[in-house]
Amino acid sequence: MFEMYWPIALIVLSNICYHICSKQVPQALDPMASLTVTYAVGAVTALIMYFALNRGAGPSSLVREYSGVNWTSFVLGVAIVGLEVGCIYMYRAGWNINTGYMFESAIFAVALLFIGKFLFGEELSLTKIAGVGVCLAGLWLMKR
Repeated sequence: MFEMYWPIALIVLSNICYHICSKQVPQALDPMASLTVTYAVGAVTALIMYFALNRGAGPSSLVREYSGVNWTSFVLGVAIVGLEVGCIYMYRAGWNINTGYMFESAIFAVALLFIGKFLFGEELSLTKIAGVGVCLAGLWLMKR
C-alpha cells in the first residue's frame, strides 16, 4: 500500500511548494534567469539522489546510465521548461493560486483522457466521459 501512495504524497507536497514558489518569483526577475538557477539546483539534487539511491555507484555507472537516454529525456526537458514558464506567467497574468492551477489541471485531465484513449488504447468509459462533463462544469463555475 505504501508503494502505491508515497509517490502521490511526494507529488502533492512538491506541487504545493512548486506553486507557492512560482507565484513568488520576483516580478523584476526574468523567468528564464530564475529557471537557470532552478535547473542548476535540480541537476545537483538529481545527481546527489542518483548516488544516494544507488549505493556504491560511481561516476562510471552514471555514464553507463546515460547510454540508455533516448529522445524522451530531451523532450521532457523542453516540456518542463514550458511548464515552469507557463506557470510563472500564469501567476503574473493575475491568476490566483487557488484557481489557476485547478483551471489548468481540469483542462489537462480532459486532454489526458483522450490522449490515453487514442495514443495508448486506454479505456474511455461512460463514467470517464461523465467526469469530463464534471470537469467542464467545474471550469464554468470557477470562472463565474
